[in-house]
Amino acid sequence: MTQPPKKVLVVATQRIGDVLLATPLIRSLHRAWPEARIDVLVFENTESILSGNLDIHRVITVPVRRKFWSHLRMLISLFRKYDLAVTTQTGDRPVLYTWLAGRQRAGLRAPRKKEQWKARLLTYSTPLDNLNTHTVLMNLAIAELLAIPRHHEVVVSWSTADETSIDSGLPFDSRAQAFALLHVYPKFSYKMWTQHGWIELADWLHAQGLRIVLSCSNDAEELAYVQALAVHLPPDTVNLAGKWSLSQVACLAKRARLYVGPDTALTHIAAALGIPTVALYGPSNPVKWGPWPAHYRDQHNPYSMHGSQRVGNVFLLQGLGECVPCREEGCDRHVRSLSDCLQNLQANVVIDAAKCMLTTSDENNRIRVS
Repeated sequence: MTQPPKKVLVVATQRIGDVLLATPLIRSLHRAWPEARIDVLVFENTESILSGNLDIHRVITVPVRRKFWSHLRMLISLFRKYDLAVTTQTGDRPVLYTWLAGRQRAGLRAPRKKEQWKARLLTYSTPLDNLNTHTVLMNLAIAELLAIPRHHEVVVSWSTADETSIDSGLPFDSRAQAFALLHVYPKFSYKMWTQHGWIELADWLHAQGLRIVLSCSNDAEELAYVQALAVHLPPDTVNLAGKWSLSQVACLAKRARLYVGPDTALTHIAAALGIPTVALYGPSNPVKWGPWPAHYRDQHNPYSMHGSQRVGNVFLLQGLGECVPCREEGCDRHVRSLSDCLQNLQANVVIDAAKCMLTTSDENNRIRVS
């Protein structure tokens, strides 16, 4: 670009984890052009992940299900309002948003020939590798495209009010008493571990002197699952299911001695915050979607495709099976199906990973376990 932009729009209209993993690019833009006003366009109900992010001036939301043309009036109000618009997604809608909003446009280019028309709407584009490049590194390829320095940190933030809510809303002092934060229910069933496994893990952690804290969203099905599980856990277990915002839970996670969870947004948050994290992965591609470890600055992917691996503060525990990771939505190929690789993951394997993370804290440690 011939001169620094004054207004920048980042389009990240995807799931909440995708929005979180766009924050290294947003930080890169902010650090390169500190005087620029950076706005972010996201889907409704994903904006909470950006709460308190000081790199961002404003978060704009659009509905998930409504078609592009049905909210065109709102989008027209953005027409050429920005010196630069950037998209981290290759879908029709995000590319059209970017084209409408920016005088200059940059983003990822879908590799399929039938989608090449979208590349012509972008001033600068780089090919998307959706298999062998981590999402953080893929997004940062846009920073390289713009010839600005890359900043790798995944940004998690919260307010002073969030801290106050935690201090007043817990039945124990989370700064003084060691606890483990367990996120037992992912959004999709194919990423789930077993109830029995969670019970064994919680009992072992409690025996090590850690209080158990449970988190989940306010979705009715999640709440019912966690409430049913909680009755089988140690009596002093704290069930926060559905009670706190994502930024409040993130603030609490920062104080945890250990976090254990499946492939979900909170697992990425815990990893980014630098706390010891055990991530339970089955069908998901760890190269693309493994939790980005805190302080990881390598230009290469943190994880390989196969096997359980320790990178920094993250122990990515992969389910067993020749098909793992299949990169499919469960064994029955839909989001409500289960995955044998996770259903057959034994509690003692997870406990061994937790033991490893509780006894070592070398952030530069990189170990291939199996």
